[in-house]
Formats: sequence, structure tokens, C-alpha cells
Amino acid sequence: MSRSHRALRALISAALLLPLAACGSGGDDGKASGGAGTKAAGFPYTVTNCGVRTTFQAPPRRAVTMNQHTTEIMLALGLKDRLAGTAYLDDKVLPQYEKDYKSVKVLAEKYPSYETLLGANPDFVYGGYASAFDKAEGRERAALEKSGIKTRLNIEYCAQGKTGVQQLAQEIREVGATFGVRDRAEELVRKAETTIDATKAKLKGVAPASVFVYDSGDTAVHTAGGKGIGNEIITLAGGRNVFADQRRNFADVSWEQIVERKPEIIVIYDYGGTTVEAKKKRLLDDPALQDVPAVKNKRFAVLPLSSAVLGVRVPDAVRSLAGQLHPDSFK
Repeated sequence: MSRSHRALRALISAALLLPLAACGSGGDDGKASGGAGTKAAGFPYTVTNCGVRTTFQAPPRRAVTMNQHTTEIMLALGLKDRLAGTAYLDDKVLPQYEKDYKSVKVLAEKYPSYETLLGANPDFVYGGYASAFDKAEGRERAALEKSGIKTRLNIEYCAQGKTGVQQLAQEIREVGATFGVRDRAEELVRKAETTIDATKAKLKGVAPASVFVYDSGDTAVHTAGGKGIGNEIITLAGGRNVFADQRRNFADVSWEQIVERKPEIIVIYDYGGTTVEAKKKRLLDDPALQDVPAVKNKRFAVLPLSSAVLGVRVPDAVRSLAGQLHPDSFK
């Protein structure tokens, strides 16, 4: 870290020392942070996340979340008072978290600069995508650790195998343990599993529909591969991802491959400046796709991109997509 960055951080830390000492814990039953001279319950806590081993002596008090799904995990765990800042929404936060979200400072529309991030005086940064810790932008995890800032990356972007419901539970539980709210995490996991099990019960005996995900692209097509939670959502919703053989979270494929694989339904990811209707029109107007069953029969489903990543939206995403793929099972 440069001399100017060290000076900036020292100045900010000194200015905020007294307010930090007065902050509440936000832990389960107010016991998570402990009193003066006592250790917080469940601490020290050590976790290895994406190859980075970190020991927490106490719950973080000034966290910054980068990417929507990490922000929503924190809010779902009742940790708004632990957030010193947030950044980078794909769309609106869920209605049940909107009030809490508005109480948190937004550091940047997308990713904050290194200086802006340091200006929030965080003791913990939680990133949703690997790009949150971009080395070229100075935000790599090692650099933040040298500045005294602990970090976490959502495990969808470091998992060795496929990302599924087990990894969702792991993400929630590890974040809950990090902040001393294990009971809240267990309740959130229980609710997620109950919602998913109810959807699976409705789909019992239903034959999977072949599905292609259209994220974006014109010359090449950006789609969901077989490694990310998007593929698991399709499977749990009674679908079969025609590009599950792509061993990445997202992959670029050709239009010719889509024609060859003949998906019955196209799932459109809704986000950014291109509307769902514009994406549908691009698919319906392409002469090369006219014999693809999904295009011929105008079979489309829609998921917000924020629902297709490893976060608290996954159970409802499974239920929503299942209803679109197999409407007769949800009448």
C-alpha cells in the first residue's frame, strides 16, 4: 500500500475510533460481541474461504458488501447495523429488505475505488463475484488484508465442483458464524430447504424440460454453464440445462450449438439495459433459430440475474422457474 494510502487509512481510523467503540453488536440476543474484557460467544472463529484462512477474534463491526447477493445475505441475517457501506446492485433489493437497505450508505453504483472503499473504514469486505477483488483496481484480497481488512468471497466463485443447495447452506452458515448469528443462519437455511423441498414435491414424476439460458450476446452467446447455482436452479425446477457440460458458471457458446441442442424452453436472465422483450425479439427474429423448439413454440421463462446467483433468492427462484417450466404442476 502506498504511503498516501497508509496515511489516509490512519487518519480515518483515528477519526472513527470513538464511534466504533460505541457501536452495538447486532449479535444473537445481543450476546455475540461480549462485554468489556470478555470474548464474544463462538469466537475466536477460523474459516478457510476460497483458499484464504482467516481467524476472527470478534464479529466484524464495519462490513462492506460488494454485489447484490452478498448484501441480501447480510440483510436476511439481520445485520444492517454491521454494514458500513454497500455497492453494485443488478436490480432492486427484495421488498422485505428495502427499508434496511436504505439505511446503508451506497459507496458506488458499481464497484468503489480503492480510496472510496478505504474511506468507509471497513474491517470486513464481502464480495459476490471474483471481480469484487480485482487486482488491477487495487482491491485484491491480499492487499486488503495488509490494510487490516478481512475479506470473504461468495463460494460460488471458488467452489471446486458444482454449486448446489449444500453450498448455499455453507455460505449462509459461514457468514452467520463470522458475525456471531449462527441461530439466524440456521433458521434461514431451514426455510430455504423447506421451500425447495415443497417445490420438488410438486414436480414428482414430471419429466425434465430441456432448457437454454440466454444471458446476453449477439455474435456469441453468454449462457449458464454446469458449475454455477444457475444450473442447480434449473435442475431443481424440473429442467435440464443443455449446456451443463460447460464446466464453468457461465460460458460463451455459438448459435449453431443452440440449434443442435434443440432446447424446449429458453430462460432469459433479466438485468441491465437490454429488456426481456428486446431479448425475446432478438431470438424470435433470427432466421437461424426458427426450427429450435423453444423459438418455434415461443416458450420463454424469465429469471432476474440476482436470482440466479448464490444468495437468499435461490429457493424462490427454484419455485418461480418450476412454475414457468411446468405450469400444470402449479395450478
